[in-house]
Amino acid sequence: MKKIAVIGAGTMGSGIAQVFAMAGYETMVYDLQTEAIERAEKSILKHLSKAVEIGKLDESGKARALKKLSFTTVFSDLKADFIIEAILEKLDLKIDLFNRLAAQNDAETIFATNTSSIPITQIAAKVDHPERVVGVHFFNPAHIMKLVEIISGAHTDDEIAQKARDLIKGIGKTPVMAKDAPGFIVNRVARHYYVEGLKVLEEGVADHAQIDRLLENIGFKMGPFRLMDLIGVDTNFSVTSSMYQLFHQDSKFRPSRIQQQKVDAGHHGRKSGQGFYKYDS
Repeated sequence: MKKIAVIGAGTMGSGIAQVFAMAGYETMVYDLQTEAIERAEKSILKHLSKAVEIGKLDESGKARALKKLSFTTVFSDLKADFIIEAILEKLDLKIDLFNRLAAQNDAETIFATNTSSIPITQIAAKVDHPERVVGVHFFNPAHIMKLVEIISGAHTDDEIAQKARDLIKGIGKTPVMAKDAPGFIVNRVARHYYVEGLKVLEEGVADHAQIDRLLENIGFKMGPFRLMDLIGVDTNFSVTSSMYQLFHQDSKFRPSRIQQQKVDAGHHGRKSGQGFYKYDS
């Protein structure tokens, strides 16, 4: 595989694109919105400059990575060996996207989804050549976090999953193979870090800053509310809501009314300037 395409120029998409470009792959970033593309370019440049500043990358490495990147809002440009989507967590949108991509790419093109919780089987079932659809789930921030889940759906060809694993290992990440279960591995385990923190907040036991401080003081790098702000309160809420449905409304996955209110208010965390905390623009 030589050419990579990343669909969605948000926080995850830009991070994923940066990783592939730094590994030497020709990488195209697509988004419907010109503004999103411009933000992604600025974000990648900022992160590469920071890597130079702290000695993790030199100027020549930064220049090589930037040279490997291209940005587009033209859908017909999306022809690649490996295409990964990082769009909204909505099943119908992902199915429609992959079918449109299938119409202009070879049957050998691998379609990867960065979904946090939607079953790979549900996506692939309605896509042409479902055997080439695989879950490749990065964690935020993608340019820093090492772990990547490789998820095989019921249709996913074993060879495709292995190719995805090898690709991810080759860019310096740590791939782990997972089965197609709700939340896969990490999100299923981590969900209660957020959900229980929100329940404590709902019950008035402590405020969000106190809960964060307590958990950080026992060894967690970030408390649940700081982490939700980093990931995106809206993204985190969407994943919790999805898992609640996938587990047939099991109460232990119940979404929080407080988090719902934050989403309704547009307080999505760092990216919006306010979540559970306020941030400088």
